[in-house]
Amino acid sequence: MNPQLFFAFILVAVALACTPGVDWAYSITAGLRQRSFIPAVAGLCGGYVLHTLLMVAGLAALLSGLPGVLGWLTVAGACYLLWLGISTLRSWRGASFSAADAAGKPANQLRTFLQGMGTSGINPKGLLFYVALVPQFVSPEASLPIPVQSGLLGLTFVLLAGTVYTFVALLARKLLQSRPGAARTVTLASGIIMVALGVVLLSEQLVPLVAGLTAQA
Repeated sequence: MNPQLFFAFILVAVALACTPGVDWAYSITAGLRQRSFIPAVAGLCGGYVLHTLLMVAGLAALLSGLPGVLGWLTVAGACYLLWLGISTLRSWRGASFSAADAAGKPANQLRTFLQGMGTSGINPKGLLFYVALVPQFVSPEASLPIPVQSGLLGLTFVLLAGTVYTFVALLARKLLQSRPGAARTVTLASGIIMVALGVVLLSEQLVPLVAGLTAQA
């Protein structure tokens, strides 16, 4: 691979992973509500691994070229974020963490993993990130085939994102475990962020649809 392009990709990927968003909100919530936040972070990374596989297979570019499919993915992602945000808001009053918390059961850990995977995997913006950004750092002159380069870049982002999300969850736990008031505030803010992003994504699809129907009428 081109070393300069790879280094430039790392800088961009780190900047994007460090940008607060729904992944941060889910990581912080897991850090406060779960005995172990590892399943949550692993789930978020699993969603991006799915995006990487789609990109290598060429399906990501195909889906992005079909506005109807991408629109339905956006609606599904928005509804999922709304559900996850509302669930977080309903439990914000009891948000805390202490050493006395019971260890998470395997079923709960699996559910946390799947929720994290859904958070990043069903997010259309993640799909567009892989379609629009990753190809800019692929070199046709490199010795590795383009699909291999794309896969390595995608997995590099997974590794960087996992590191950032782990730090975010760990920092939230260390700073807030002895401050139940602050923990409840942060959990409430995380739920609001998820709901707000869900509303924005949903409105991006519904507003043009309603406007088109109104114009036809």
